Amino acid sequence: TAQSLRGYFLGVTIVATFSAVLVGGGALALGVPLAGTIAVITFVGGYIPYLGAWAAGAFSVLLALGGAGPEAAGGMIVIQLLSNGPLQQMVQPVAYGAALGIHPLAVLVVTIAGGALFGAVGLILAAPITSAIVRISADLARARA
Repeated sequence: TAQSLRGYFLGVTIVATFSAVLVGGGALALGVPLAGTIAVITFVGGYIPYLGAWAAGAFSVLLALGGAGPEAAGGMIVIQLLSNGPLQQMVQPVAYGAALGIHPLAVLVVTIAGGALFGAVGLILAAPITSAIVRISADLARARA
């Protein structure tokens, strides 16, 4: 349903904002030039599943290397790995669950199952499809009552 799709994009926006603030703040703390641009690229990259995070990460590391040296580039690598790894995995189910109206654990389970069964497409579509099924079921139950 349209509400599920809106909820999915709200969840993506929350996760992308989290990553952008974390990476942009890290770049600023490391003295990397164009920290704001790095944050914007990270935010936009959040909308491109899987490849967007890697592209934004490579961009930020290259800017850090050219503008602030190898120490800053190493710091950006650590920040990117933390932002796109364990920290994002903690935020994503909660954000998607709140935006889609389903429990965060359900988001985690259906995302893993969708990825195992259908690959990248399953990872992307599992949570919105589950939300649509839950909403349609609730609407049907309400219509029968």
